[in-house]
Amino acid sequence: MTDFDRHYNESMVSAEASDIVNQGPRIFLIGRPAFDVKAFLAFLAQEQFGWRRTTGAAEAEELVEVAGRSCYMSFGKKQSPRTNAEFIHNLVQMGHESVLEHVSWTFLLTNISRAFTHQLVRHRVGFAFSQLSQQYHDESEASFVMPSYLTNMPEAQREWEKAVRSAKKAYELITASLHRNGVGEDLDTKEANRAIRSAARSILPNATETTIVITVNARALRHFLKVRGSVVGDMEMRQVATELLKAVKKEAPALFFDFDINKLSDGLPIVEYRQAA
Repeated sequence: MTDFDRHYNESMVSAEASDIVNQGPRIFLIGRPAFDVKAFLAFLAQEQFGWRRTTGAAEAEELVEVAGRSCYMSFGKKQSPRTNAEFIHNLVQMGHESVLEHVSWTFLLTNISRAFTHQLVRHRVGFAFSQLSQQYHDESEASFVMPSYLTNMPEAQREWEKAVRSAKKAYELITASLHRNGVGEDLDTKEANRAIRSAARSILPNATETTIVITVNARALRHFLKVRGSVVGDMEMRQVATELLKAVKKEAPALFFDFDINKLSDGLPIVEYRQAA
């Protein structure tokens, strides 16, 4: 047995309880829209318009209202009697959702699998992504996101854990072998590490845990929730979608008034969209 194998076998005992993620995704809201009311009121004063603001409307909701009303300059005498929420509801029900693109949020997502992010990054319009790079990040201490279905299936869970830990060991062995054999010796340290990790990461499974930062505008997020939040067979996608919806419902309920969160028989949440009449 090599020193590497001995070290690996010893470390596996302590790692067994720490390299499996099964508590669900974690979502951190790290950026939100800001509305400079003073600047907008200065514009209204210049144009000699008034604006009946709705008490309690969030900044994101006011931004959408201002953008929508600016299309018609419906301020002052031209302003409709609708409240902020009623104005936004009408825009959505009429299909005029372009004004929702003026507000966006930034989230940090963790405890998620690369299988999930492979699907997430297909949503390009209205999204921006910055994901943990396996070329620059050493994955020898990687964790793995266990699919929820496996938690009550001991035999399947054992096989899954065996497979992901085998891949992790292979990653470490490949990395060590490439270092020993001088791969990247003609490169600087940064590029040598990139070359070695690029080769070693090819063995890692879709279950590998990752972190991603996303920025998304309200219109794009609504589309994502419609097409992804209710996919019954994809529990991780449902979990992320519901956490995102919870966050933005607190931030700007008027923009997501037609989305609800319910539970299926598996005990996990699902996003439901109520089509406007």
